[in-house]
Amino acid sequence: MGQDLKSNTDQRPSWDQYFLNLAEVVGTRGTCDRGYAGCVITKDKRILSTGYVGSPVGLPHCSEVGHEMHTVTHEDGSTSRHCIRTAHAEQNAINNAARIGIAIEGGTVYCKMIPCYKCAQSIINAGIVRVVAMKDYHASARSKEIFKDAGIEYIVLGEMEVYNDM
Repeated sequence: MGQDLKSNTDQRPSWDQYFLNLAEVVGTRGTCDRGYAGCVITKDKRILSTGYVGSPVGLPHCSEVGHEMHTVTHEDGSTSRHCIRTAHAEQNAINNAARIGIAIEGGTVYCKMIPCYKCAQSIINAGIVRVVAMKDYHASARSKEIFKDAGIEYIVLGEMEVYNDM
């Protein structure tokens, strides 16, 4: 685990860093300014699908009509606010692959942060075997737990993602 994280001697990025860099660029297409995130799904060092945070096909974007905010109350009583108008980058990458008939089983997901619980469930059901994230997600404990239970390797390269105005 993690051997692909090191760059070789000629300073080229590792494959993991390369695909994470691409995920960051994909995220710039996002349509919700509360979470520009991208996702790249690969297998055997080949890109199979990409996705970014955006509304379902044909529906208005946050950038056009504003956010659709939802307040979540957590088990500890704390609350956070999320925009629910858009699908997450991981959802869109998986759905894009399914829509055009690309098998992603056995693949790797590269994403901005450890996926939320719902995206983690979709990743497991899609047959993904590895997840590489730039950062940790503040509510990732359950996702990590089910990844472990499902035998999915996950790697977090950076610190915790920090949100303003949650």
